[in-house]
Amino acid sequence: MKKIIIALYAFFLLLFSLFSFAFVDQNLSYFSSFYSGIATSNRGIVSFVYIVFVIVFFAFYFTFWKMYLKNKLTKKNVKWVIALNCLILIFSYPAMLSYDIFNYIFSAKIFFFYHENPYLIMPIQFLGDPFLSFTHAANKVALYGPSWILITGLPYILGFGNFIVTIFNFKLLATLFYLVTSWMIYKISKNFLPVIIFSLNPLVIIETLVSGHNDIVMIFFALCSLFYVSRNNIFSSSIFILLSILIKYSTLFLVPIFIYIAFLKRSKKVVNWNKVYLFCAILMMAAFLLSPIREEIYPWYAVWFLPFAVLQKNKLILYISISLSFALLFRYVPFMFLGTHLNPAPIIKTLVTFTPPLVVLLWYVGSRKLS
Repeated sequence: MKKIIIALYAFFLLLFSLFSFAFVDQNLSYFSSFYSGIATSNRGIVSFVYIVFVIVFFAFYFTFWKMYLKNKLTKKNVKWVIALNCLILIFSYPAMLSYDIFNYIFSAKIFFFYHENPYLIMPIQFLGDPFLSFTHAANKVALYGPSWILITGLPYILGFGNFIVTIFNFKLLATLFYLVTSWMIYKISKNFLPVIIFSLNPLVIIETLVSGHNDIVMIFFALCSLFYVSRNNIFSSSIFILLSILIKYSTLFLVPIFIYIAFLKRSKKVVNWNKVYLFCAILMMAAFLLSPIREEIYPWYAVWFLPFAVLQKNKLILYISISLSFALLFRYVPFMFLGTHLNPAPIIKTLVTFTPPLVVLLWYVGSRKLS
């Protein structure tokens, strides 16, 4: 039975990977042979298919989770599922839901090819560059810290000027960090269940392996910092949290906790690690909820709190985190269906984001009262 379920899962991954090419930008000349216009000419059908995929992937997610708890799925089986995620989705179209990967590539190009400062020079200033036709937010300087710019040097340089190779390299980079983040969660927890809850989460899979967002890199360094501070290696911990902050500044929220842990370690006092993970999850969720101050809540921001949510043992925090990850993937639907970010899209986004966690909260409180 488990082989059939895993085979079906692989089949749906393959279908989703093929479905992603329905969103190819007509201005992306490098993928012109894949352009069909389906995503804009059949918005209702495409939106419905996307919704079905999200529901199906979460059904598989909870099935794998349940099977592992009932010893019907082994660690080896789970590793195969993780491998399938990587091997199939690395070939998906990365701008299906977000164009950020093009900004990553252009920022790297500004620094490593044009030898200009991406924090001062905008992509739009390079008139005639072929990337401009499909790069969104080309009128903005680099939005991410210097750690990220330096890391992107490797996939960009190894692209040897070939856009297809370069974009594959960036997808490979995200895939590698997905794997090492999963490994780091296991190193910290010494338990395989948190790995399953995080690594098989459809939001993590889609936002990392399809869209290639750099949040997975940021959170890997944060987890490394947590790991080394637990080993009383303050120097390494400081380096890793600094690397994390210099990708995106949201992990600044974790610094007070790491300082507190370092203080307890130096004082030879016992650290309650479950509380540490709990507070990390809460603080990163706070950073997530405060993100509209800068722009808006983006689905991939859930990667900030999910690793800590799976490490801690408070069921309410875990359930709310999982329900948020489910809800956030539906934030794409209003634009996918309406073709605009104007009203009523923002209202629908807010409703689909916060209704599932609210339902889970009410269910949890109600079930506690009944018991």
